[in-house]
Amino acid sequence: MMHPLRWLGSRLARFLARPSRRAARPATSTPEELARALRKGDVLLVEGSSRFSTAIKYLTQSTWSHAALCVSAYSGPEDLCLLEADVNEGVRLVPLSLFAHRHTRICRPVGLRAEEIDAVTAHAMTQLGHHYDLKNVFDLARWLIQRPPVPDTWKRRLLAFGSGDPTRAICSSLIARAFQSVHYPILPERVEADPAHAVEIFEIRHHSFFTPRDFDISPYFNVIKPSIASGFDPHQIHWAPK
Repeated sequence: MMHPLRWLGSRLARFLARPSRRAARPATSTPEELARALRKGDVLLVEGSSRFSTAIKYLTQSTWSHAALCVSAYSGPEDLCLLEADVNEGVRLVPLSLFAHRHTRICRPVGLRAEEIDAVTAHAMTQLGHHYDLKNVFDLARWLIQRPPVPDTWKRRLLAFGSGDPTRAICSSLIARAFQSVHYPILPERVEADPAHAVEIFEIRHHSFFTPRDFDISPYFNVIKPSIASGFDPHQIHWAPK
């Protein structure tokens, strides 16, 4: 028999996964361009249109409500090349076609060797089958039902992302843990500089405090635009006559 809290969380997750009244922006590149641009180790940010996505976008003041990690080279439309933490299904592998027609952004880590990318994806793959963190579900539902009138800079503090249970995950904390396993920075906290060695000292933030937005604003991830990566030429645009 399912635990009452788990049962309630599952029902609430299904409710939050339903489409909201606000439609998300359409894709800004073709599925083919997106597929050609994606590389193993990339973080794919997604703008969702569910009630769940609305809550995340509101609380993080960001376009992005979901993140997935590319764990293998793309070889076809139904290739299971992305790992995500789904609110209903938990941590799973999905094809790129699931997100190809949505508004997305590719964030690519810089300077990692091939073996380090392999280590990042291998770490993430150990989480397959884990459940989505129900604490996150309850927090999002609470703030979606009653949005508190607070300044934008405080909104993120109202949400404690995740319970810290290692067998449960949300999309951004799952990916953050994978990159932290090879000591790759996302948005580390700056500590006082070491005057003796003229270097800055950084402190790792706990993975549960990361959101999809953080990969976009991180100074250590390149933003890859598929249309440009495909060889965009402004002189080849066919404009409609006025």
